[in-house]
Amino acid sequence: MTVLTGPAWSWPLGPSELAGVLTKLRQWNPYDGETVLDDVGAVLDDVLPPQDVLADLAVRLSGHLARLADISVATEAGQEDLDTARLVRQARAVCAEQASVARVPSVGQLRRLAWAVNELLERLTVLGCLRATA
Repeated sequence: MTVLTGPAWSWPLGPSELAGVLTKLRQWNPYDGETVLDDVGAVLDDVLPPQDVLADLAVRLSGHLARLADISVATEAGQEDLDTARLVRQARAVCAEQASVARVPSVGQLRRLAWAVNELLERLTVLGCLRATA
């Protein structure tokens, strides 16, 4: 009888690396398409939300846009589809513009942000990178 031996097994990550992974997992928020659509709808509706929530909406929309851009990179949609690549560049430009804005964005800036989120969301859904959200 032959006994096969191989290299001894060792932990792939040490305690500090595992702690870092655990911290990132605890901070992770899953993608929620309904929340994205609610925020986009609130901004693109005929009646804007109250002035005191506009800054908060801008922050959330910027976060949605960053997450959608990350999804396009992770799924390589931005490399394989020219429209997606264009929308990601547009998203980054809109986010950079938003970052330079004062605390409360103008209605135009907020709506540009919402349109960028909406267009990138639709494109990633068409490509099958995301499931359709109603």
